[in-house]
Amino acid sequence: MLLDADDCQLVLIDYQARLMPAIHDAPAVLANARRLAQMARLMQVPVWATEQYPEKLGGTDESLAALCDRIVPKMAFSGAEELQPLLAPPVAAPRGNVRSLPKHLRAPAAAEPARGTVVIAGCEAHVCLLQTALMLLEAEWDVCVVTDACGSRTERNRDAAYDRLAGAGCELVTTEMVGFEWLRDCEHPRFKALQALVR
Repeated sequence: MLLDADDCQLVLIDYQARLMPAIHDAPAVLANARRLAQMARLMQVPVWATEQYPEKLGGTDESLAALCDRIVPKMAFSGAEELQPLLAPPVAAPRGNVRSLPKHLRAPAAAEPARGTVVIAGCEAHVCLLQTALMLLEAEWDVCVVTDACGSRTERNRDAAYDRLAGAGCELVTTEMVGFEWLRDCEHPRFKALQALVR
């Protein structure tokens, strides 16, 4: 299945100041995360982020934080619980004196359109990213992991995470896959702007 920008939300896990220096190939991982967030902005895809124990690990990389709609702190390794209210906004409460009407006469509350696919990337791939992705999968989200924007302190841990995530049902993708699937064709009005991000 191809990714549809209108059905996606981007989640960035723990790209934090004091964590990134320990990540294998950190400059490339962070550059791809930034590129992914810029693509999401171009395509009007919401961008959420988490921070693991920010008092100790620092905040999200400044250039990445500027591209996020919201950043939520967490103490658990998985950020699924903190992200869930952002990913699935609550249904609007009925207005007026609707509660006095019999149920069969009430108009259904208008829900915001669901974006059922979570495109996720982050650090460390085998801990916080893995646990968040697996819990979102368990909560019935479609989860795509952007492998070239993920990292761990060692390649072995990162690659073990990819094996486990794929086995659990996550799609493994790259930054360019995501961008070009969101576009679908070269006649898209944002094609040139997005293409410039990958050159």
